[in-house]
Amino acid sequence: MKLNDYDEGTGGRFASGAAALAVLLILSVIIIVLVANKDYLKRRFGSDSSSVTASASDTAEQSSTGVSTSISEVFVSDLSFYKDYEDRSSSSASDSSASDTSATTSTTASAPELTEENDGKHTLITNLDGSTEWAVISPHIPKCEYDYTNLFDQNGRLKYFENDKCKSFFGIDVSKENNYIDYNKVKKDGVSFVMIRLGSRGYQTGQLAVDDYFRDNIKRATDAGLDVGVYFMSQAVTEDEAREEAQYVIDNLLGYSISYPVALVMQPVKNDTARSDALSKKDRTTVIRAFLKAIKDKGYAPIVYGDKRWLFRDIDLSKIVGDFDIWLTQTGVDYPDYPYKYAMWQYNYKGSVDGIAGDVNFNISFVDYALK
Repeated sequence: MKLNDYDEGTGGRFASGAAALAVLLILSVIIIVLVANKDYLKRRFGSDSSSVTASASDTAEQSSTGVSTSISEVFVSDLSFYKDYEDRSSSSASDSSASDTSATTSTTASAPELTEENDGKHTLITNLDGSTEWAVISPHIPKCEYDYTNLFDQNGRLKYFENDKCKSFFGIDVSKENNYIDYNKVKKDGVSFVMIRLGSRGYQTGQLAVDDYFRDNIKRATDAGLDVGVYFMSQAVTEDEAREEAQYVIDNLLGYSISYPVALVMQPVKNDTARSDALSKKDRTTVIRAFLKAIKDKGYAPIVYGDKRWLFRDIDLSKIVGDFDIWLTQTGVDYPDYPYKYAMWQYNYKGSVDGIAGDVNFNISFVDYALK
C-alpha cells in the first residue's frame, strides 16, 4: 500500500464527504427556518409549507447533482421576509394609528357643538317687539323641580300627579270683564279655586280703584265653597305707593276670608305707556318687594304674577324667588320653559267653564294654599 495513495485516497473521500455534509447541514437550517415561518409563506406565496419544503428539497437535489446555486442567493431570496415583515408591521402600526386618529377625529366632529340653545345655561326670551334673545339662567336662583312627564291634559284641564295621586288644583281668574258668574255651576264643573281682581291703580292717573265686580265675585265664590285669592294691578313707582296699594288691598279684604294668595300684577300696558314703565329693574324690584312684604306682614300669602320675559328682564328674580312665590303666565305650550321655581301657572286664555259666558283664563296650582 502506498501511503501517498492512501493519504490521497483517504483525504479525497473525507473531503468530498465533508463538503456534502456541510451542504446538507446548511440546507437543513434553511428548511427549518422555512418551516418555522410557514404561515407567513402561505400568506406571501399562496402555498402551504409542504410545497415550500418540497421546493427546498428540490434545491438540495439540484445542488447534489451539480446545479450551481449560491447559498447567499437562497438566503437573500427566501429570508428577505424579515425586512418585509418589519415594513409591514410598521405600516400596520401606522395604519392603525391613522385609523385611531381618524376615529377620534370622527367622534369629536360628530359631538354636538355647545350653543346657547343646548348648553342648559340659557333660555329663550321673546321680547315685546317679537324679537328673541338668549338669557342666562342664574345658578343662584332656585330652579323648577316639577317632572312634566307627570303633567296630564284631561279635556283641556291640566293635572299634576305624584305617586299616582293628583297633587295639583284647577283654577280660574276673573274680573269685571267676565260679567256675572254662576259660581255654583263653576264649582260643579270641577274648578277648585278662583283668583278675583280686587282693584288697580290707574296706569296714567295713579288713582286707586276697586273692580266693579269684586265684592259680588268674592261673596258668591266663597258661598259656593270655592277657594279664593285676589290680585291687584299695580302701578306703584315708589315704595310708599307700593305700601299704599298693599294697605288698600288689606282694607278691602276686611270681612272676607281668602285661602289663596294675594297677587301683584305689574305688566306693560298694550299699545300705551304706563307710569311704571320708567322704573329701572332695580327700582321696580324694590317697589314690588315693598308691596309683597306688607301683604305678608298681615298674614296673607303674597305672589308675583308675570310672563317669562317680564320676570327675566323687568325685575331681579334673585331678590324675589325664595322669599315670595311666582304665578307664571305662559300659554300655547305643553309645559313652561321657565327654568325657575314657581307655584302657579296660567296656561290658557280661552278656556270654557260652566257658569261663565265667554272665555276664561285657566290656571293650575302646584301648591295647596288652602292647607297653609
